Amino acid sequence: MSKGTVVLAYSGGLDTSCILVWLKEQGYDVVAYLANIGQSEDFEAAQKKAESLGAKKVFIEDLRAEFVEEFIWPSVQANAIYEDRYLLGTSIARPCIARRQVQIAKQEGAQYVSHGATGKGNDQIRFELTCYALYPEVKIISPWRIPEFYTRFKGRKDLMQYAENHAPSDLYLMTKNPDDSPNHPDVLEIEFNRGVPVRVTHLKDGRSEDTPLDIFSFLNEIGGKHGVGRIDIVENRFIGMKSRGIYETPGGTILYHAHLDIEAFTMDREVRRIKQGLGIKFSELIYNGFWYSPECEFVRHCISKSQENVEGKVQLSVFKGQVYILGRESPKSLYNEELVSMDVQGDYDPCDASGFIRVNAVRYHCRLQGDLKK
Repeated sequence: MSKGTVVLAYSGGLDTSCILVWLKEQGYDVVAYLANIGQSEDFEAAQKKAESLGAKKVFIEDLRAEFVEEFIWPSVQANAIYEDRYLLGTSIARPCIARRQVQIAKQEGAQYVSHGATGKGNDQIRFELTCYALYPEVKIISPWRIPEFYTRFKGRKDLMQYAENHAPSDLYLMTKNPDDSPNHPDVLEIEFNRGVPVRVTHLKDGRSEDTPLDIFSFLNEIGGKHGVGRIDIVENRFIGMKSRGIYETPGGTILYHAHLDIEAFTMDREVRRIKQGLGIKFSELIYNGFWYSPECEFVRHCISKSQENVEGKVQLSVFKGQVYILGRESPKSLYNEELVSMDVQGDYDPCDASGFIRVNAVRYHCRLQGDLKK
């Protein structure tokens, strides 16, 4: 007699294939769910594999468009980056994937969901916090935290050892080694409206894309060709340990540089200072799995408000692993060339700077007097 239905976030790989079989052995009806968020995957082969292993149903869901519009774009607006280096590609994907998993579970009347995340990593937290936020009564089966499972499938250690023995260059799938990339740059123009890219144009061949998914796919293509967005870092996991992470985010890296430039060009200094702090908080919330928390919703709303005037075009060059900003233009620009020119006085009286400096020096005098009294 079945213990109930479980929706498994299935990849077709070794871990989740073992989990699928194990769940069936435990007496569950298994619904396998594969999310297409843009990865290179033979989904037809994965479906056949899941069916051959005994999946009751297999769902293959194309989430690419919603992933870009609802998850990547807010992260671009925020200049989201964790610990100054990680652009959070994997972290952002988890709430998108888990949201659809919950929807399928409700649709199929499943009381359980399951995933292949390990008991030491961040993904278990991201998946499960999303599930609990959107389906509070759901029961979660996390095999890599169940001794009966992880003591039985010790072969995973061999896989981990295999991965550790291979050079980092073998681990990159989306990007070329910059040394092997083209010897001529690709020059692009990215247009933003309210902090979101609305068009990308290749300034040499004229190719232009204007839908969110096509924009991001094109930037991934160009960035990947030039080896942009590779990092090899040690990061602080939410669970309390440091880990090595190897990531590639070609399109995201291009957008990060372009958005940072147009934002500095159009945003008030004090607003931007506050927004930078919100961006750091937003990055931590994403990394730690709190996308659906009330505080993350609040921060997203504030960041979105800050983007009202982030509008314009950025020209850039992509070449040999690097992104070079070439120029920018905007109808909302706060840059006044005449005001900052050393050759034109404009509306600014240099004499005013004397009082400004003296006022800012007052606290130095006060501190000096305090030191003399000691």
